[in-house]
Amino acid sequence: MPRPRITIAVDIGGTFTDLEFRDAATGRAHSLKSPTTPDNPARGLTDAITQAGERFGFGTEDIALILHGTTIATNAVLTRDLPPGALITTEGFEDVLEIGRHARTDIYALKAPERSVLIPRRHRFGAPGRIGAGGEVIREIDAAALDAVIDQVAASGAEAVAICLLNAFANPEQEIAIRDRLLERCPDLAVSCSHEVSPEIREFERTATTVLNALLVPVIARYVAALRTRMAEADITAPLYLIQSNGGAISLEAAVQAPVKLLLSGPSGGVLAAQKLARRLDTPDVVGVDMGGTSYDVAVVSDGVRSVVTQGEIDGLPVRVPMVEMHTIGAGGGSVAFVDPSGRLQVGPRSAGAVPGPVCYGRGGTEPTVTDVNLILGRLDPATFLGGRFALDLDGARAALHDRIEAPLGLSADHAASGILAVVNAKLAASIKFSLFAKGLDPRDFALMSFGGAGGLHAVEVAEELGITRVIFPRDPSTFSAHGILFSDIQHDLSRTEILPLVPDSLPALEAIAAELREKGQALLDEDGMAADRRRLILTGDLRYAGQAFELTVPLPEGGLDADGLVQLRARFEDEHRQRFSFDDPKEAVELVTLRLTAIGVLGEDDLPTDDYAPSEAAVDHTRPVHVNGAWTDTPVHRQLSLAPGARIDGPAIIEQEYTTMLLPAGWSMTMTPSGDMTARKET
Repeated sequence: MPRPRITIAVDIGGTFTDLEFRDAATGRAHSLKSPTTPDNPARGLTDAITQAGERFGFGTEDIALILHGTTIATNAVLTRDLPPGALITTEGFEDVLEIGRHARTDIYALKAPERSVLIPRRHRFGAPGRIGAGGEVIREIDAAALDAVIDQVAASGAEAVAICLLNAFANPEQEIAIRDRLLERCPDLAVSCSHEVSPEIREFERTATTVLNALLVPVIARYVAALRTRMAEADITAPLYLIQSNGGAISLEAAVQAPVKLLLSGPSGGVLAAQKLARRLDTPDVVGVDMGGTSYDVAVVSDGVRSVVTQGEIDGLPVRVPMVEMHTIGAGGGSVAFVDPSGRLQVGPRSAGAVPGPVCYGRGGTEPTVTDVNLILGRLDPATFLGGRFALDLDGARAALHDRIEAPLGLSADHAASGILAVVNAKLAASIKFSLFAKGLDPRDFALMSFGGAGGLHAVEVAEELGITRVIFPRDPSTFSAHGILFSDIQHDLSRTEILPLVPDSLPALEAIAAELREKGQALLDEDGMAADRRRLILTGDLRYAGQAFELTVPLPEGGLDADGLVQLRARFEDEHRQRFSFDDPKEAVELVTLRLTAIGVLGEDDLPTDDYAPSEAAVDHTRPVHVNGAWTDTPVHRQLSLAPGARIDGPAIIEQEYTTMLLPAGWSMTMTPSGDMTARKET
């Protein structure tokens, strides 16, 4: 029997499901795009795989591995479609979620915004017992009092329970005792403990993360069950891994236990792909922007490295797990344009999604979207959308624009449509400024790398607004996040908080913690069945100057932890501190707060073969009227697959691909690279 040769990556977004696969027999990658099925995303995944097999000639028996990015966890949090939950915490700390950090996001507001609390006060219970800051037991658990708390939990109707005790990161024994007794009496509950989810300091963030994890366990468990059912029905037996927020893969079983790690599942693949393409094109500083049907994701690759943070936020909720750093706004092809009560034109964040979708999809949509406007202005061809398999309703889009925008504002169709694009482009540019300015970086020093199905029609205009003079379009921009997912490896993130001064006397304690983390990492890779030669263990440390309230994550020297290694570690910390904050203090003591280990199991090759790109279609010269640079212009239209390496196009022009379209305004030129990627430059 021939060995399975196909590795598949699937990224399910709010509007489309993107698939890309690599054929080991030929070394080539192919892509496919199909509408998302919101009623059952698992069906959309298997349908996309079936379509790809029929189109490219492979069977389910040829599939070796499936990697899947999903927005299931994110959407559940954003829509608050979560099961009822309860929190068990140390007596006296039941209100940590509401107290929070008292951070003022708007310093001029007279009233603080309401905090989003996922578990109501009546379902937060104080447990008997107490652990000290050093891990010592201050007060033992009273069995009778604990049973009384469990009675309250059972009566609350909770389906998921988070257990987060004070200082449990230093000593988890009381959390374990409560969990065991709770499951003994209520075996059907989904239970998450903070020492397993986020064993680190900072009570508010640890509690919030554990609560999110507990509430997502039933959500992801149901989705995993649906995936297994659909795969069995489709006769797909290949192993399937889900993609985490850190860009690594995780088994289905592990994902059910730690679903909070899936919150940036799909977008993280795009960041990995952007980093690899930036390296291939020798462009170390890029801003990767992913514009799909629902959202616009911005990530920075600086000096060839993507940024990974140990804490993020989703819809105002802190999440303390490692994740690729990115900024997301609600602006995509499906974003709805409307006139607000004050008479102002607004775009998003509300999206038409996949169903009903933009008006031009003909699925019952009634509100104009960004995609409708691009169609009205000639930037999209109604006959070639999605390779001609999805005809667009131009008349319906025009009618919706007239009824919802033109008539209320007294504008012509051209002014209304152009105004919508101006609003959305300004929002896209502002999100990029936010990501760069926060790091003290200048947009003019970066290239813009645009991907996602809707990004090509906006990228150059957004770059021009920012002063960016170079825009990169990947070979398959519409499925670029799925392309990045193809390179994901199994990844486990472990951590242990132990505040220690960065001095030689701390070396025994540091080495003991590192050994403990290495042992746990190896055990997890053993469970994954990873061969010894496909394992990598990477240690990093969260460091700060003594007295600071924040840390910087710095890689530990590869030579190990010794006196020289500590000197190197401090130097790395001070270099990072100086780059981030423009100062360092060599006289101040430095302390390690948390030691981290990343355990990686390499699944495949590091990159696709860089085979030369060759055109596969004959050139067809034609033009169509397009509204660009403020006026209707008879604009040349090119097919990407007809362009040979080295081909140059001068704007204004339209470049069409099967799944996306790119707009090149006047004053810009575009060149096809040998790898099939395209680079646009502003003419001087």
